[in-house]
Amino acid sequence: MDPLDALLIGRERELALLSSFVTAPGGQALVLRGEAGVGKSALVGHVAGVAVRERHALIRVTGVEAESELPFAGLHQCLYPLLERTGELDTRQRSVLEGVFGRGSGEPPSVMSLGIAVLDLLALAGADRPLTLLIDDGQWLDDSSAEVFGFVARRLSAGSVKMLIALRADTRSSFDNARLPELPVAALSADAAGRLLDLHHPRLGERVRRTVLDHAQGNPLALHELPLHLAAPHPLGGPLDGTALPLSRRLQLLYAARIERLDHGARAELLRGALDGTLDRLRGDGHGRRYRMRNVEQAAASGLLDVDAATGSFVFRHPLVRSAVVQLATPDQRRAAHAELAGVHRDDVERYAGHLAAATVDPDESVAEVLQAAAESTVRRGGAAAAVTWLTRAAELSERPADRSRRLADAAYIASQAALLDQAQRLLHRSVAEPGTAEPLAAVLASAHADFVQAGAVRPAFRRLAAAIERRLEGEPKSGDETLPRAVDALVTMAHYAGDPALWQQAERILEALGERVHPLTAMYRDASAVARSGVGLRARLEQAFADPAHLAPWDLARLAVCASHVDVLSQYRTQLRRAVEREQDDGAVSSAMILLRMLMLDQMYSGDWDEAERTAQRALELATEHGHVLLAYHGRACLGQLAARQGRLDTARKLQSAVDAWARPRGVGLLTQITEAIATGTALTEGDFEAAYLYAIGMTPPGSFDRHSHQIAPRALLELLEAALYSGRLEEARRHALAACEAGLPQASPRLALSAYGGLAMTADDPAEAAQAYARVEAHPAARDFPFELARVRLAHAVRLRQLRAPRAARKEPLLLAATEFNRLAATAWEARARTELRHAGLLPGPSAPDLAVLTWQERRIAELAARGLTNKDIGKRTGLSPRTVSSHLYRVFPKLGITSRAALRDALARLPE
Repeated sequence: MDPLDALLIGRERELALLSSFVTAPGGQALVLRGEAGVGKSALVGHVAGVAVRERHALIRVTGVEAESELPFAGLHQCLYPLLERTGELDTRQRSVLEGVFGRGSGEPPSVMSLGIAVLDLLALAGADRPLTLLIDDGQWLDDSSAEVFGFVARRLSAGSVKMLIALRADTRSSFDNARLPELPVAALSADAAGRLLDLHHPRLGERVRRTVLDHAQGNPLALHELPLHLAAPHPLGGPLDGTALPLSRRLQLLYAARIERLDHGARAELLRGALDGTLDRLRGDGHGRRYRMRNVEQAAASGLLDVDAATGSFVFRHPLVRSAVVQLATPDQRRAAHAELAGVHRDDVERYAGHLAAATVDPDESVAEVLQAAAESTVRRGGAAAAVTWLTRAAELSERPADRSRRLADAAYIASQAALLDQAQRLLHRSVAEPGTAEPLAAVLASAHADFVQAGAVRPAFRRLAAAIERRLEGEPKSGDETLPRAVDALVTMAHYAGDPALWQQAERILEALGERVHPLTAMYRDASAVARSGVGLRARLEQAFADPAHLAPWDLARLAVCASHVDVLSQYRTQLRRAVEREQDDGAVSSAMILLRMLMLDQMYSGDWDEAERTAQRALELATEHGHVLLAYHGRACLGQLAARQGRLDTARKLQSAVDAWARPRGVGLLTQITEAIATGTALTEGDFEAAYLYAIGMTPPGSFDRHSHQIAPRALLELLEAALYSGRLEEARRHALAACEAGLPQASPRLALSAYGGLAMTADDPAEAAQAYARVEAHPAARDFPFELARVRLAHAVRLRQLRAPRAARKEPLLLAATEFNRLAATAWEARARTELRHAGLLPGPSAPDLAVLTWQERRIAELAARGLTNKDIGKRTGLSPRTVSSHLYRVFPKLGITSRAALRDALARLPE
């Protein structure tokens, strides 16, 4: 698409009005008025196209600023194409027009006499066919021509001449008092601006795209040209030297002449105002005092500034004005302005740091320390990407090579937390240790973390980092140095993902060597990873830590959320986690946002909001994939697999399980391989293959065992192992596991695990009275309704055990009805079918031939018959034109109607149906 045509996106209303203007009978004039670059010329071009299609004669006039002082320069452009027709005018009118062409003598003609002559000439030209006169950039026409055109425009109604005049809204013009009808051309809407930008620059990254949209403010020319001049390394978080976005010469010219006409004092004041405003982008908010420009009335009169109605302060009329002011200043002028602004903002650490750094040329450790403090401040506010810029500049201003390397490595670590993984690698390459010295801990941390999250190299990364920490412990750690606690925290995370007792033991030795220097959050994370031995009391520690989130780094908040997930209290912190995601997911610690999204997904899954859980998990997966965060992408797929198993989407669950296992197992990412075993267990339970479910479950942990390091997922899958053992006839193993869970303190550690452990006691009791007593503890638990799927499964298993103990049927009725109702609400079709089968065994539902259970649609019956013959979902899909997933959904609606729980029972159930 031609760039000029593309500028018409979002101008449907204006296009319709202008087309009607051209095609309407009679003569008329119209003024198009809008800001520079808003697309007036494109609309004028549209009118020209319509006029040609309508077979109009066409004359185009363009105002040129360089000719604005030449009398009749614009009128000459209009009359020259009609020169041959002047012979048809009378002698007096020809004489008047000759003055325009420089051929006459005597006094210049009056506006009236010249206007009448031009009007007659245009009428002659429009006599054979309509004439359209287009005047673009009318504000640059000389006053003499503009006055004549204004005179003519007011008198066109009797003929067939159309006149369109395009004017800038922010520039004075002789047309301003012409009293002509106007069509205002406003900035594009946000939606139209986005579509236009995507058309011109479809491959922009999200941050660059958002920056361009913010600065262009719906200006089509800016939307087209700004991305062309944004160099790849440009720090979009807000450049530390205050440089606004680089403008093309075409964009500069929109404002350059007016800026250059200002006196020195006004330009210096505008520069200070422009540079102070650019730091708002680095901060990411409007917090703090803004520099108030004074004595700039001249700039306001030139259309460069407006007055803020709320504060009465001068503000730039458009972000492009600010950019032009900065770009037209010399480097020395910018540094001087920054030095003055640094003095103004000494009480604002981030603004002070930004201006001080931009005013500094040579290395200066005091300035570097201020920048490092600003980076720590902005991280806590969701500005991790900006913190990378602060630290990189701090490294450049460091006086000692060791400090430079450390700050670059810190920047690389935070860049990886912000999911800026390529930038993290570049920073690491710049962070080179001095010859003959060991690699700094900060550099090892950043490189090991990158290998861990991008390649899943958990064991090599752990060993490198552990060795670097042990070297650091041989010396005396510097006070206030955040590198060591970060490194230890990362080491515990790697041990958690590895699930390897040997790595955990090494991590424990390091934590023991640190003693009281271990950060409380790191100790909490370590204990949460071994909830079966250290989970009691964790909830109280979490409440205390969450009470002051303002002082937490985003990665600390993410680890707290992981701890909360291990003891199943995520619902208490939902609001905080959602706010953190919104704050971090764009320019903050994006890696932390991915983890927080996964925690929100788990909360939604356990609370029974499965549709929302799937949307949240997909969002986390998309974010991880977009940023190349391979480890979190596979962890996200593992969580989606767990959800799919619950939902009965078994083909999807198996595919996700297979994909995660194929990636994680060769790399030794034990946490994810254990989750794949949990997926397989859940899938087999849903399908009713209890023998397979048990075999998968004991792959996570043997019955009765909750090893601190090897079986990290075992407490999470407590109920799954209990069910698999019960339903496969291994009552002794189920009982042993339930007792071990209680002995390990799981009911005290987690409300969800309390339901599972007490439910385990109920479903393995030796007599009905004991079963009823344990089951009563489940129903009485204050958090029982917070975990509806678990509660329904406990109710079902309890009823099954009562049947095995030959308890009265009435005792089974309430738990079975409650379970079936909850399974129905959750759309857990296979589980509902199982509960209804138990109800029929208890004589509480009619047999499977009852009409409400046996009525199948023709498509359901056909699918059921094909499945009964042994065809797979894929084979059935080929015969019916459906996807395997759709076939699976149909079958799981068929099962409860037939009163069965597996494919093996399909043939007999179908035989009972009437033909």
